[in-house]
Amino acid sequence: MTQKPSFAFVAASWAAFGTGIIGYFAGLFRSELYLSEKGYYFTVIMFGLFSVISVQKSVRDRLEGVPVTDLYYGISWFCTILSIALLVVGLWNAKMWGSEKGFYAFSFILALFGVIAIQKNTRDTLAAEQAEKEAKQLKQ
Repeated sequence: MTQKPSFAFVAASWAAFGTGIIGYFAGLFRSELYLSEKGYYFTVIMFGLFSVISVQKSVRDRLEGVPVTDLYYGISWFCTILSIALLVVGLWNAKMWGSEKGFYAFSFILALFGVIAIQKNTRDTLAAEQAEKEAKQLKQ
């Protein structure tokens, strides 16, 4: 039987995502970067968030026997790696302090981790509720 994630893990997942995304955006919008640079970093994090959710979903679907094409699976992984590479290249070439670069990198990774955990929690909760529903129907 599938077990629902604990409240503590759900809260920690949301806290990780919130801390990462709020920190990233606060740093981005308070920075003295050109608008085009801000747009680049905004696009990179949005691309990263979407791609890691796609990876988590496609990996989970495959584990559960839901058909996922190799093309979608591969593109999801490629986009995840590409989003991280784009952040690294952008930060490598940015004219900012090393501490600022580290701040962006860590808040980016924290946001990606948080959104993966949130997606996992959502799937685990739905699976547990479905299992409970089926168990109740069998008892009747």
